Amino acid sequence: MGDDLLAERRGALGLLTLNRPQALNALTLAMSEAMTAQLDAWAADPAIRTVAIRGAGDRAFCAGGDVRALYEARGRDPGYAPRFYAAEYRLNRLIKRYPKPYVALIDGIVMGGGVGVSFHGSDRVVTENALFAMPETGIGLFPDVGGTWFLPRCPGEIGLYLGLTGARIKAADLLYAGLATAEIVRERLPALIDRLAAGETPAIAISALRATPDPAPLETERSRIDRLFAGPRMEAILAALEGDGSDFARKVTTELGRKSPTSLKVTLRQLSEGRTLSFEDCMRLEYRLVLRFMENHDFFEGVRTVVLEKTGTPAWKPARLEEIEEAAVERYFMELPGGDLRFD
Repeated sequence: MGDDLLAERRGALGLLTLNRPQALNALTLAMSEAMTAQLDAWAADPAIRTVAIRGAGDRAFCAGGDVRALYEARGRDPGYAPRFYAAEYRLNRLIKRYPKPYVALIDGIVMGGGVGVSFHGSDRVVTENALFAMPETGIGLFPDVGGTWFLPRCPGEIGLYLGLTGARIKAADLLYAGLATAEIVRERLPALIDRLAAGETPAIAISALRATPDPAPLETERSRIDRLFAGPRMEAILAALEGDGSDFARKVTTELGRKSPTSLKVTLRQLSEGRTLSFEDCMRLEYRLVLRFMENHDFFEGVRTVVLEKTGTPAWKPARLEEIEEAAVERYFMELPGGDLRFD
């Protein structure tokens, strides 16, 4: 199993711990492969009634996939990215279709790859310290790990707002958006684990420990978000934001100005298509998209400047929305030469 992923049996509970606290529990290829093997084993084990997953340390559940490894493999190991994403997306699908309750204990930061190993489970428990974002457009990517599925299924245009802007939200908003199913204060998580280990169903155990959420800021801005993000094209969304005049709209306009223009256009279409796709087709689409992004400039520029060097000023190519032709966007959605991702 390795030190980066711990698996233990506690009575009726199979407990996974993402154990890279120094890296905010960032998900590696080896961790995805080990999780898949362990989940398959527990699915076939009648003594395991429930599976739960948590992050080590007090800062993060999981801050994302290990993009540093992807950056370093560029040129040296061209097959690494396809292996990394195929393993991750197949794991996401395994969690989505898991035959037993799968309880994610989300305490601290949950972003990117961490979302993929938590949000697709049956129960998504957040603490008062939960902090969610899908920040991929800011590093020249798109909201993947199932974002094609869960973001369009948020109320109104909230999912599109979150996916385009990378906005950070906390527990109350996660509940309002339907991304979390319950809130429990951090200090009661050990009690929840004990109850699940004793064989209680997640519904009973979580209900006994549930906290009352705070009001959701997203609910206050819901009507404005629905109106401003209703445009069919990025240019229309930006025009609506610029014409709104509110502090909210000005802040969002500034934030979008920092994102990869290519990422914004691809994400808008991605989330539009995701509204009507099955989960498996969402993941197949994401595999197409991610391998196209691995071929181009913006992802590696974004990782270098934002993640590694932390200068925060990527030189996107193209640099403006109006420079991106629709044919260039269309190419991201075309079938891959080697065929689509398979789940058999």
